[in-house]
Amino acid sequence: MGFLRGFDRVTKYTFQSFRMFSKYVPTCRSSRYCCPLLEVIIVSLKTLYVMEEIKSFESQQMMSTFQHSGSRDDETKSTILHSQQLNEFLVKEQSDNMKILEMLDKGCMKYGCPHYRRRCRIRAPCCNEVFDCRHCHNDAKNNINVNQKLRHDMPRHEVRQVICSLCGTEQEVRQFCINCGVCMGRYFCETCKLFDDDTSKKQYHCDGCGICRIGGRENFFHCYKCGCCYSNFLKNSHPCVEGAMHHDCPVCFEFLFESRYNVTVLPCGHTIHEKCLKEMREHCQYACPLCSKSVCDMSKVWEKFDMEIAATPMPEPYQNKMVWILCNDCGKTTQVQYHVVAQKCLNCKSYNTRQTRG
Repeated sequence: MGFLRGFDRVTKYTFQSFRMFSKYVPTCRSSRYCCPLLEVIIVSLKTLYVMEEIKSFESQQMMSTFQHSGSRDDETKSTILHSQQLNEFLVKEQSDNMKILEMLDKGCMKYGCPHYRRRCRIRAPCCNEVFDCRHCHNDAKNNINVNQKLRHDMPRHEVRQVICSLCGTEQEVRQFCINCGVCMGRYFCETCKLFDDDTSKKQYHCDGCGICRIGGRENFFHCYKCGCCYSNFLKNSHPCVEGAMHHDCPVCFEFLFESRYNVTVLPCGHTIHEKCLKEMREHCQYACPLCSKSVCDMSKVWEKFDMEIAATPMPEPYQNKMVWILCNDCGKTTQVQYHVVAQKCLNCKSYNTRQTRG
């Protein structure tokens, strides 16, 4: 029974070890692992080896029990000795694992820039200069003070060299520093060359988009017609528009596909930053900047328009004046009675219209 208890302890310890390092291992996509991760693997193999030794020793002791039934005292002494050796091994290996964990986490969340928390800097392949991240590069190289002919963005997938923030060693792109062994980013994507210690963002790489997204893979889906990722809430309700996010935000003109800010889909299918849409509403703008369709349910507003028009009769010369209007919501052209407040579409009852002919 002593051996079985020892076996259980080793099994429990093995799972604990894997849990300790699971936040590093899943994001490693490169085959070029360096010494810290190899040490973890070696520790796990050592533990498995001890487990096999326990099984073998237990089997031998059982055989010995049948052959020498009078040697109970010797068996008890051997069990106690083996249990002590096992405990010493577990304490030593746990201490070694803690040292490796401390080395991997050294400087975590203490380095980086306003865009990312990371323990490395990158060398831009386009201009050979060193920056904290590609956003820092783009902000510097697209500044209004830079000659327009020299402005450019960093091609993220072409980054080849990184510099460890702790020891300053320049090396090929990898998750662990080849010199000091520190983990340069808890989240690491070899495709996008992305490092980030703040894993609360729930980063994931989307093969459809070809870049990394945030928010958790389980919360988003990739629409291949729109060419981008949307929230699962929009899976069966969003109108598909080809290349919906492959353009600039109609308000702030930032390229939406690579934007770090949340993007929402309007009922018309066009996309816009959530913060920009909020600013529009604060300034009483409720129409899409691209197609002029209403961005929300305006039925309550149209009822107020009805009451306002009813309370504001037109002067006699204009009471029978007819005009042609185009509805921005349904696209129908109709002839209606002119009113200075607004013209109502006869088809969808919307006041989101424009006069086309007098």
